[in-house]
Amino acid sequence: MRGIMEQTRAKRTAPETRIILGITGGIAAYKAAELARLLVKQNIGVRAALTEAATRFITPVTMQALTGRPVLLNQWDCAENGMAHISAGRAADAIVIAPATADFIAKLAHGLADDLLSTLCLARDCPLLVAPAMNKQMWENLATQRNLAQLAADGATVLGPCSGAQACGEEGMGRMLEAEELAQEVAEFLQSNKSMNAISPTPTLPRRERELVRHSDERLDGVKILVTAGPTYEAIDAVRGITNRSSGKMGYAVAQAALEMGAEVTLVSGPTALEKPHGTQAVDVISAAEMFEAVKQRVADADIFIGVAAVADYRVAQPSAQKIKKGEGKLTLGLLPNPDILAYVAGLPQPPFCVGFAAESENLRAHAAAKRAAKKVPLLAANLAQQAIGADENELILFDDGGEHLLPRADKLAQARALLRHTAKLYRQGKPR
Repeated sequence: MRGIMEQTRAKRTAPETRIILGITGGIAAYKAAELARLLVKQNIGVRAALTEAATRFITPVTMQALTGRPVLLNQWDCAENGMAHISAGRAADAIVIAPATADFIAKLAHGLADDLLSTLCLARDCPLLVAPAMNKQMWENLATQRNLAQLAADGATVLGPCSGAQACGEEGMGRMLEAEELAQEVAEFLQSNKSMNAISPTPTLPRRERELVRHSDERLDGVKILVTAGPTYEAIDAVRGITNRSSGKMGYAVAQAALEMGAEVTLVSGPTALEKPHGTQAVDVISAAEMFEAVKQRVADADIFIGVAAVADYRVAQPSAQKIKKGEGKLTLGLLPNPDILAYVAGLPQPPFCVGFAAESENLRAHAAAKRAAKKVPLLAANLAQQAIGADENELILFDDGGEHLLPRADKLAQARALLRHTAKLYRQGKPR
């Protein structure tokens, strides 16, 4: 009853924007009902399109009741002159696939069109947003990652997934974002796209071409990005050292996101157990001094420098070549400060666009703002160390000349993609078009 009342109120005014909500055959299809309700509540017109497999998880009657519009099911339906894949797509401001299974993502990446929803996507004249949902092994499979990278390169926006409990009983990456978060992401995207179109310098272009112009501002094709990642290790003796709990996941995610956007990526990494993103030029280091030297050798070619690594602030003044034997008394270590890599790069006569990271345990905003001012970097990403180090998810606050920008908690690859989009926007502002 509440849903019907909400739709009645929504129908009093014509929706400002309309989307097609594509639902594919995954258990997360139940979240699509709530997503539709939340979007309708925001005066966004929703028309659902279900694959045959999706009808095994959620009924067309449910989606029609929630959206107030007939559900798209069969490409041979004559209700729209047999051209539903054309007419429905032309009326939409965006197509949102939630959930998007691994199978459907593969279809999109390879341009297959064997049912109504895939045909709608291929014949669309509007942006495509995809919310993946699948088992963690399917998500981590190289084929899935290749397909997602291709979708991103083709201009699609990937929303999520996140890490959490899965229907199969396992836990890990691949869980679809919750309906509330997806609704917010979709609404913000539509508003951003609407604003971009309103100020477009080429208003006579067709909508799809305007979308390509918008997307080109988020691409980093040919841009050379230097990324540092992981911890550093400072030797005390032959077997002991000073390090930290950084896993390198965020830095590697940044490298992956940069690759997806077309950048040429050099990844300077401290010791981690992670596989390097395919396509990066990888440089392995151990100590802060080695990382500093690797950056100095390569920074002249970089257009953007992103310092994600958790670099040790101090090193042992006189490390022992042999193992220090345990004694009865105290052992005192003399420590010397390590070079500040971010400050060095930002202080170059012609520095690349610099993005810094700050991991704090308290007073996050105050410490992050102070670090950005001290290092003189245009963009700084900050998080609470106790919530981020070693975790699969993270919450970031971006600090730039425009103020603060919160990136709500999500998996690190999703955060990296959002960070790179913001970086691309700021980077382009200082570059000739």
